[in-house]
Amino acid sequence: MPTILVVDDDAHIRQLIQLYLTNEKFTVIEANDGEEALDVMAQSPVDLAIIDVMMPKVDGVELTKEIKRYDAIPILMVTAKGESEDKVKGFNAGTDDYLVKPFDPIELVLRVKALLKRYNVMTDKQNTIKDVTIDLERLIVQNEEITLELKRKECELLFELSKEPGRVFTRAQLVDKIWGFDYEGDERTVDVHIKRLREKLIPFDSIQITTVRGLGYRMEAVD
Repeated sequence: MPTILVVDDDAHIRQLIQLYLTNEKFTVIEANDGEEALDVMAQSPVDLAIIDVMMPKVDGVELTKEIKRYDAIPILMVTAKGESEDKVKGFNAGTDDYLVKPFDPIELVLRVKALLKRYNVMTDKQNTIKDVTIDLERLIVQNEEITLELKRKECELLFELSKEPGRVFTRAQLVDKIWGFDYEGDERTVDVHIKRLREKLIPFDSIQITTVRGLGYRMEAVD
């Protein structure tokens, strides 16, 4: 099931949301503020974020802007304020929906499901090229004869490349998508992971990762 990030500095609100979402079999990750949320997202893939507006360090509006810079996940903004000005700020920042406290937890769950359906998140854990399937949920790549386990970053990288075969991704784009915009390491980490992936993908002769000199990498299907 999809993973939902709940960001709110009120522990009681987080617990309430988590209770209702876990009852619907969602996986829930919590963060106390915007800064912690960015750290969490750099480590774990998230399918949807529920974000409170008023938080210390990085508020909900700024957090939404940062997330939308490098990730296309749906965002549901929650706030104690009902003024139209706050709604305008939220939607301008990129939020997809808006809920005012106090809210009905059942309505929140329904809105979460609607957003996930709109973004087609439920079926976005697998991708297939030719006879090869990349499964982001199980961290495997497989065809009819072979099933190979991958490390999380390897699988995320392969999945990202496989979503748009033929498209060239720069190292910077891959770092932003896989490691997060605030990653402090070197872009060469992409090269290291690509090298490992190529070694592991040798048995899968219907796909290959091609280097585009001076630009980056692309996934190709082999005839």
